[in-house]
Amino acid sequence: MGIPFPSNEWVEALMVKINESEAYRSAARTWEGDFYFIVDPEGSVTEPVIMYMDLWHGQCREAFIARDESVKNPEFRINAPVSAWKQVITKQLDPIQALMTRRLKLQGNMMKIMRAVKAAQELVNCCTQVPTEFPD
Repeated sequence: MGIPFPSNEWVEALMVKINESEAYRSAARTWEGDFYFIVDPEGSVTEPVIMYMDLWHGQCREAFIARDESVKNPEFRINAPVSAWKQVITKQLDPIQALMTRRLKLQGNMMKIMRAVKAAQELVNCCTQVPTEFPD
């Protein structure tokens, strides 16, 4: 049985995996930027779910579900429906390719993300280590 996605428990479990990952720490050692990863309504997810993550020099300093977008003002916002997030988390869809094809919709500096491709890949690797139960 996995951890329900998207949920506070899931994003907290991801924070633990990120902070345990030597590969992420190495790949993201110069990264400075926080995110809203927003799960758009689709299927049984009837309201947007906003996962906040503060990623800083290879560590996740904070991670939680925000009640709305006014809680923080992150440098980046990435929106996608559950089906797209599931494809990224299960490695069926490369996150950079998903951004380029707008399967994941980015607000923020795309060039900064493109300079951190390895960090993005290692972040997805951390996601795959969280036992996840996706909604229908």
